[in-house]
Amino acid sequence: MTADTSQEEITLTVLQRMKAAQERFACLTCYDASFAAVLEEAGVEVLLVGDSLGMVVQGERTTLPVTVEEMIYHTRCVSRARRRALVLADMPFMSDMDPRQTLANAARLMKEGGAHMVKLEGGMVQLEAIRALGEHGIPVCAHLGLLPQSVHKLGGYQVQGREAGVAQRILDEAEAVVAAGADVLLLECVPSELAARVVAAATVPVIGIGAGPACDAQVLVIYDMLGITPGKRPRFVKDFLAGSGSVRAAVADYVKAVKQGEFPGPEHGFK
Repeated sequence: MTADTSQEEITLTVLQRMKAAQERFACLTCYDASFAAVLEEAGVEVLLVGDSLGMVVQGERTTLPVTVEEMIYHTRCVSRARRRALVLADMPFMSDMDPRQTLANAARLMKEGGAHMVKLEGGMVQLEAIRALGEHGIPVCAHLGLLPQSVHKLGGYQVQGREAGVAQRILDEAEAVVAAGADVLLLECVPSELAARVVAAATVPVIGIGAGPACDAQVLVIYDMLGITPGKRPRFVKDFLAGSGSVRAAVADYVKAVKQGEFPGPEHGFK
C-alpha cells in the first residue's frame, strides 16, 4: 500500500502516513526560489533550508557563522516559491541556548520565513526545548549523529556511532527526543546498521544523510548531488548531474532513486 501524495500539500501528517505505508520520501537542501521551483517540479517532498548555506553559498569553512537573520532570509526565499513541499529550516548555531530563546527564534523562522518545521542539533540537551516547541505548536526535527555545529568539539566531520557506547547513546537520544515530542529525526553520518535500529524503533519519520538505506527518507546538499561543491566528495554523496543532461533531470533522477530504494547504495554507507 502506498500513500498517494502526487497532488496534495505535504504536511507532517502526510510524512507520517508515508512512513506507515513504507513509502520513502525525498529531501534536498534549498536556499532560494529558483531551486525551490525545480525541486518541487521533480517531486521533492521536503525542502531543507540548511545552515549548510554558510559553506556552500557564503564560502565559510563551517556552518557556525550563519545568523538567524540569514536563515530567515533564505527560508523566506524558498517559501515564496514553494507550492506543496514542506519547508524545514535549521536553527543556526547558538540560536537555541534555552527554551525561551529557541521559541523566539523558531517563531521568527515560521512567521517571517514561512517555515513549517524547525530542526535542532543535539539530543538530551535539547529535550526541554523540544517540549517547549511542541507545546507551542511548532513541529520539530531532531538532528542526531554527526552534528556540524559541534564540529570543533567532535574534532572534525567524522562518522558517529561506531563505538558501542556512542551507538547506545544515539539510540537512547533518539528514543528520548521522540518521547519529548520530536516529530521527525535526522541521522547524519552513522553506521547503516545503527540507523536501521533507530528506524525500526522510531514511531516518527527518519531522514538520513550518510546513514544507509533503511531510513524513511534521504537528504543531500543540493550542490553536492549536482557535483559542483569544491573539494573531495563525501562517501555518502552521488553526483546525479553526471550523465543526466540538466539540473531538472538530475533532481528527478535523485527523487526516483530515493523512492525506489536505489540510493543510497552500499557504497554510500558506513560500517
